[in-house]
Amino acid sequence: MPEVIEKNLLWHGNFLKCVSVTYRNSSGLLRNWEVAERVDCDGVVAIVPVTENGDVLLIRQFRPAVNKYVIEFPAGLNDKGEALEDAARRELREETGYLTKELTFLVQGPLSSGLSSEILTVYLAKGLEMADFKQQDETEDIEVLRIPIGDLSGKLSLLEAAGNFIDLKIFGLIELAKKHF
Repeated sequence: MPEVIEKNLLWHGNFLKCVSVTYRNSSGLLRNWEVAERVDCDGVVAIVPVTENGDVLLIRQFRPAVNKYVIEFPAGLNDKGEALEDAARRELREETGYLTKELTFLVQGPLSSGLSSEILTVYLAKGLEMADFKQQDETEDIEVLRIPIGDLSGKLSLLEAAGNFIDLKIFGLIELAKKHF
């Protein structure tokens, strides 16, 4: 049975750390792997926000790691000790300015299991209403996009043609969310 034997810190930054993992594979051999881990958080949440009239809220945000704007669902880090639902509500408000009356768990799992230990928890947000003010993190440069669900595919194609990356999670998560409409 494969198992992790040991982890050793290679590098520690403000938001990420890299560790060397020694593990035993299914053949019993010891192997090494390098893994990125988040610092001071208990995971990541993403929110699929859908308005009463069927518009999907997405964000357009510059991502230095890929040197481009990326179209994605609102998302963020789950602070240590913070409930996942609270993190989802906070991130929705910070990134879009909306509050939600209804939060439904959709799915949870790894984002890039060959690179990172990061686990994403996704919620559908319905019953949206604009908050009195928008609390946006000063390190984020975010544009909110409101797109009718029926136009989503075409609009994403146009945004991609204009030079944006489209987060691949959008395609599967929107289909999963449709089961709860």
